[in-house]
Amino acid sequence: QVQLVESGGGLVQAGGSLRLSCAASGSIFSTNAMGWYRQAPGKQRELVARITRGGSTNYADSVKGRFTISRDNAKNTVYLQMNSLKSEDTAVYYCNAQVLGVYESGDYWGQGTQVTVSS
Repeated sequence: QVQLVESGGGLVQAGGSLRLSCAASGSIFSTNAMGWYRQAPGKQRELVARITRGGSTNYADSVKGRFTISRDNAKNTVYLQMNSLKSEDTAVYYCNAQVLGVYESGDYWGQGTQVTVSS
């Protein structure tokens, strides 16, 4: 069974930094595009950043220059380095990955990790 397990969320003051990690586990051949989304209370889930297997990235305008997405293909893991955090970055952050598995393939989501930025 393919699972995405996130870690690294928490409470941080405005201007601070956090690093999120998300590891895909199970019987996996490879992971293709991986990304981070977030959902704030009362708002729709939105894309934060996305990275292809080859390393091409795209970011939401609101995080450009502050967040950096990266990945380790050998570990099927994606990271999100978040710097200069603002109160408006407060949300539940979800990992997403396109997984090619031994028994199952598709688009998977993590359980979400809370990021709270205090002003």
